[in-house]
Amino acid sequence: MPLNPADPAFLARLSDRLPGVISEVPDAYREEPRGRYKGVAAALARPRDTAEVATIIKACVEARVAVVPYAGGTGLVGGQTFQGDVPPLLVSVERINQITDVTPDDNVLVAGAGTILADIQAAADKADRLFPLSLASEGSCRIGGNLATNAGGVGVLRYGNARDLCLGIEAVLPDGSIFNGLKRLRKDNTGYDLRNLMIGSEGTLGIITAASLKLFPKPRQRATAYVIVPSPDAALRLFQSLRSSFGEIISAFELIHGTGLEFLTEKLPQTVQPFPGHPEWTVLIEATCGDGPPLDEMFETALAAALESGIATDALIAQSLAQATQFWTVRETIPEANRAVGSVSSHDISVPVSQIPAFMAEATRALNTLDPTLRINAFGHLGDGNLHFNAFPAKGRTKQDYLAIREQVQTCVHDVTHQFNGSISAEHGIGRLKTGDLARYGDPAKLAAMRAIK
Repeated sequence: MPLNPADPAFLARLSDRLPGVISEVPDAYREEPRGRYKGVAAALARPRDTAEVATIIKACVEARVAVVPYAGGTGLVGGQTFQGDVPPLLVSVERINQITDVTPDDNVLVAGAGTILADIQAAADKADRLFPLSLASEGSCRIGGNLATNAGGVGVLRYGNARDLCLGIEAVLPDGSIFNGLKRLRKDNTGYDLRNLMIGSEGTLGIITAASLKLFPKPRQRATAYVIVPSPDAALRLFQSLRSSFGEIISAFELIHGTGLEFLTEKLPQTVQPFPGHPEWTVLIEATCGDGPPLDEMFETALAAALESGIATDALIAQSLAQATQFWTVRETIPEANRAVGSVSSHDISVPVSQIPAFMAEATRALNTLDPTLRINAFGHLGDGNLHFNAFPAKGRTKQDYLAIREQVQTCVHDVTHQFNGSISAEHGIGRLKTGDLARYGDPAKLAAMRAIK
């Protein structure tokens, strides 16, 4: 049965029921950050609460009008856009942005789906707690989108993905009914886990409107180090050594390639880099803990041993919060520099942590065979196996010069990822960009189950 457009008559009826909710679609809502997808939409709905979302969905069901959920619009796989001949209704949760409860004794915060991630972090901090989900886009992404895509970020090593930080959700299902699942319980084995089914479903099974989130004790000590290593294999051995010594207090372990540092110098020269030149491989490490023996001293001892053994060749430990922030600024602005250069093809992949050095060598060899002029910038969350293994044009050329091989580049990297039993979407989701890859690499039984659930 075909879908119908959100035509003027439909929009007029909906506007009568929900005054002040329906408007024209600003251009910013039609395009995703990388500019690869420009979507179509008949109108923008900005409901103020869950009941209004339910009203909208029920009206769309009755009229057979398609819906595209929208949160912060920061997703990188085109899921917030729609291409087709039947313009849908774009439903944004941005006005459902209240933090309705912060309970330190329960270590729980309840927020509307439109709440900006940085505001949730700030509310937790005000309550002397930590909400550890941290992304480069945290100043504009919204928690509903974070959950719908099961966002990752730099704290996954210790705290897990967005899924692991959520106790319960409230959501409007495809028939307009409301799933009231905002419980604060750590244990609740009462049937199917609808919360975890909705998390990561990218808006295909309903619209998340609120969430109860886990908070954690705020760290009393923090140690941040920027370290030069001779190779990815040495970085892996350093990671294993520090995890053996410090256990779970290692909260971030980020691998950075020299190409990314070159891009920073080229496009964002104001970014202060810790070491002169562009070391080929560096890692950014952070450890946090409560009261106890001085963490800086223990960290210094562990890194001194790494330098003596040769798995590190130079190291800086931040002497202040400002210096730690400076280290993190390098890591967090690499994606911005990447966008300024313009990638031929970007890849959000994961492989078993132990296989990262072998994967990097094989994927590099495969791309060099395809086109030796490509520049590779590999960076990301080595501690949890998630790398952004991206291909860029040669210096003096642009991504437009490589359009003819872009799909081959992506297939090349994804084939190697599949060869290593990895995932072609570690933290960004499938969206519009990777539907073909999902069909190509996905398990047939899983795909059949997903279709049946949908």
